[in-house]
Amino acid sequence: MAQLNFVKQGQGPLVVLSHALGCDLTMWDGVADLLARRYTVLRYDHRGHGGSTGVGGPYTMEVFADDAATLIEEHSSSPVTFIGLVMGGMTGQQLAVRYPHLVRSIVMANSATYFDDNIRTRLAQRVQLALAQGMEAVADEAMHRWFSPAFMADPQGAARVATLRAQLAAMDPKVYAASCEAMMEVDFGSTNSLIACPTLVISGTQDDAISVNTAEVLCRSISGAELRTLPTGRMSAVEQPAAFANLVHDFLRST
Repeated sequence: MAQLNFVKQGQGPLVVLSHALGCDLTMWDGVADLLARRYTVLRYDHRGHGGSTGVGGPYTMEVFADDAATLIEEHSSSPVTFIGLVMGGMTGQQLAVRYPHLVRSIVMANSATYFDDNIRTRLAQRVQLALAQGMEAVADEAMHRWFSPAFMADPQGAARVATLRAQLAAMDPKVYAASCEAMMEVDFGSTNSLIACPTLVISGTQDDAISVNTAEVLCRSISGAELRTLPTGRMSAVEQPAAFANLVHDFLRST
């Protein structure tokens, strides 16, 4: 069992934040500080990421969901709100299916029920490149996929991009590969019909790969799910933490 690194802050109902591939819990800095004004915010590093153990694979979304479930059971005696971005959003979908008693609501940002053949091919190519040449070989191109041009051109945005690029470049290529392969195997089109808790889907309008159309497919797979958009790339919670937190606040007030 992996030992998960985590940070807990604030007071109130528990909200759990699950980060994207190649990041760590600091991805959520801006959002966490805002949510902690009303909630207890628990954010953690996925296995093999940041300060968490569990580097050895293979990884699956079931494994990531089991990790999250163990963490929730350790920190809460009642259901929580689970918020995940990209890989974290896929973790949330699987968590809500496997452990419905642990979640009262879920938020899935810039995520998908499955990746089409085009995205899977691109991921497979990046896996091969990372394993052959190291993470520096994929880091720059990843930033252009993660962030909008406007955010990357802004001085403050560029500083955040540099931080996340450094995290990705320092990642173990084997962990990156195993995590990519876990996402490539996902197809929640049928199992998402089992999700019964309130669900919010957030999409970045400037992400061409995990697009608004992809978010609409995800939204339709879960009964009653709501869709909201932000004018960002894939890392919506990093580009616009205040707007992201406001969407979460509005959603939780209505559930």
